[in-house]
Amino acid sequence: MVARIRTSIMNEPVIAAALTIAAVGAATILGALVFQHGFGLQPCPLCLQQRWPYYLTIPLALLVALGARRHATRRALVGGLVVIALLLLWGAGLGVYHAGVEWGWWAGPQDCAGSVTSLGAGGNLLQQMQRARVVRCDEAAWRFLGLSLAGWNVLIALGLAAVAVAGVVTKRYSRKRAGE
Repeated sequence: MVARIRTSIMNEPVIAAALTIAAVGAATILGALVFQHGFGLQPCPLCLQQRWPYYLTIPLALLVALGARRHATRRALVGGLVVIALLLLWGAGLGVYHAGVEWGWWAGPQDCAGSVTSLGAGGNLLQQMQRARVVRCDEAAWRFLGLSLAGWNVLIALGLAAVAVAGVVTKRYSRKRAGE
């Protein structure tokens, strides 16, 4: 009984970190979808790539929280949080790259001009081409406090990576304290 209580106390920081990552990650994706579908800010190819770390970390964070709740091994919990931190650092790197492209610090990818998926029937091709909207990676569609959405993504991803690392460090500290 005492061992189970100790394990539960040691896993609480992991659960808190994992649920924080899942919740903030989901809010970030939801925010991106609101900007896209609610405000009409269509994402460029780099914007879409920056969503992938969240698509991977949200379910992984939920699995880590569930594993901590069910007393998974320390190695599995720490490993899950480390993978989450690495995925979020990758996402922050993508955001830095995209923000640099927007500021003109370096060139973007070849598909930086976006892609046109459907131009409709052949008879209206010219008319469809005139209405086609190309989403460019090198132009920020929106800025707040001087940062584009790519810049805000950098801050969010770095913050969540720090939460994952804090979960790992706290897990180690809790383990050492419980053994005292």
